[in-house]
Amino acid sequence: MDLLEFARGPALQVASLIFAAGLVWRLIHIFLIPKKTDISEARFGGEKMGGLRTIFSRFVHHQPFRRRTRNGTLLAYTTHIGLAIIVFGSAPHILFIESFSGLSWTPLPNVVIHVAGALTLAALLTSLGRRLSHPVLKMLSNFDDYFTWLVTTLPVVTGLLAVAHVGARYEMLLAIHILSFNVFLIWFPFGKLMHSFIAIGSRYTTGVTFTRRGARV
Repeated sequence: MDLLEFARGPALQVASLIFAAGLVWRLIHIFLIPKKTDISEARFGGEKMGGLRTIFSRFVHHQPFRRRTRNGTLLAYTTHIGLAIIVFGSAPHILFIESFSGLSWTPLPNVVIHVAGALTLAALLTSLGRRLSHPVLKMLSNFDDYFTWLVTTLPVVTGLLAVAHVGARYEMLLAIHILSFNVFLIWFPFGKLMHSFIAIGSRYTTGVTFTRRGARV
């Protein structure tokens, strides 16, 4: 069995199982956390309105902080939107998704994927530089932050190299790309990447809580 067969065969299967099991474990853990009964009255339109309002209000920082957080916000949106375009717009990725879900759609032009990949990589590298140079961010950062950055960046780098056929034979580059994605899948449920699944629910819960505290967010 060569490296490519191993990467998209046993390695991908094990990574997918760990990803699924870890995801279920984290979600069960979240739902089983004891919750205190709050008998205070919800204000500002009620719980649902407060929860929905918070989901959308948190897409931008509050006005007093926007100027100071502008660079970080721009990097975050570039990274997230770029990754979404790469994952859901690239033809090979769509074929991969179709192979296990049956879902398919029209891919974006290659030039769009290439530009998105380059911008995403630039944003990731800039984010790392900012984290290492900013005194407060550097103090707050831990292993999870840096390793999450690494497992997110590697698939982008290896994917760009595979598309450009730079550094090795295409089969080797593709194998390394898939292996880096497998590492991404394994780490996903156990690190900060998990926010992709819980961010919306967390915002909604925060909004519900604040409506009962008399605060409008």
